[in-house]
Amino acid sequence: MENLQPLGGKIWTKPFKVLTLLAVIGGIFIAKRFIFGIGSVTNLSDGYPWGLWIVFDVVTSTALACGGYAMAMLVYIFNKQEYHPLVRSALVASIFGYTLAGLAIFIDVGRYWQLYNVFIPPYLNVNSVMFEVASCIALYVLIMWIELSPAWFKQRYGKVPGWLNKIMFFIIAIGVLLPTMHQASLGGLMIAMGEKLSPLWQTQFIPALFLITAITLGYAMVVFESIFSANQFGRPVEMKMLSKLSRFIPFLTIAFLVLRFGVIAFNGDLGLIFRFDLAALMFVIETVLFVFPVVILWKPENRQKINNLFRAAVFFVIAGVLYRFDTFIIVFNPGHGYRYFPAFQEIMITVGIIALEIMLYMIFVKRLPIFPQVKHA
Repeated sequence: MENLQPLGGKIWTKPFKVLTLLAVIGGIFIAKRFIFGIGSVTNLSDGYPWGLWIVFDVVTSTALACGGYAMAMLVYIFNKQEYHPLVRSALVASIFGYTLAGLAIFIDVGRYWQLYNVFIPPYLNVNSVMFEVASCIALYVLIMWIELSPAWFKQRYGKVPGWLNKIMFFIIAIGVLLPTMHQASLGGLMIAMGEKLSPLWQTQFIPALFLITAITLGYAMVVFESIFSANQFGRPVEMKMLSKLSRFIPFLTIAFLVLRFGVIAFNGDLGLIFRFDLAALMFVIETVLFVFPVVILWKPENRQKINNLFRAAVFFVIAGVLYRFDTFIIVFNPGHGYRYFPAFQEIMITVGIIALEIMLYMIFVKRLPIFPQVKHA
């Protein structure tokens, strides 16, 4: 196994101070939400019982946090050990994405004090997709913290307990299974919405489409985070690994586009793309954004340039995020004249949660052995 080391350095830097301010502002609005109720900080309604918090903090941020899942699948299931140095840093980003998504549920649910009922046997609804999503995400958060625990043991005691090494293969196996289930189920939630969702998005195959984009978002985020963190922390970019890793993005994207267009064509809904309404416009924008990474990364020589890798990763991240926002909010039409746009306080709470996630990531990579040790010539 490769040597890993903490990055070291100051925690209380200027960027950290800015993030702290944003987190504090978000915390103030969260306090207001719990004191005065959810209606005091949101524009939610009977037509839109979910808004920015669910769509970004849960549906989208968990997909953006699939780097650990995608890398674990690649390294441990498909035995691509050359990517192992990227696993732990991807895992750290995934942990905070999923953990804070789980905590955001308490902010979004009206009767948060009864949220535990989801897991109490007399109230279990095992036929509910939402139960499957809730239980899988909760268990996956626990699994990821166990996966990261060797870094803490190594830093604190200089070695990892033998019993932990013995059960880690089982922990990793569960850690690959759970996201496969709940990422697909997040898409499956919208099947029940029926005609409230445009046929350009509504399909029985939406679980597969959500799963494919989640895995691809995982690889795109690993590329993005690796290049960005290398720039911010003064580390060399792992160009060889990232170049090889990025080749999966265009193939998975093509699989997504073929399945999506194939279903739309089979259902006879291709004409909806040319209606020039909001749904058609958002569909075209999505498709263009999905195609860009394919064009950029298709030729092997293009994958040797850091700017191309970063640009392609950014395009796919935007496309994947927009696909989820379109599905759950932008082209979702509950009828009866309902409209929704997040309130300023809603936005700032989400910004605060994101800021807290980045802060925790910075603390962990600077204090725990997360990144491979830099080899000096």
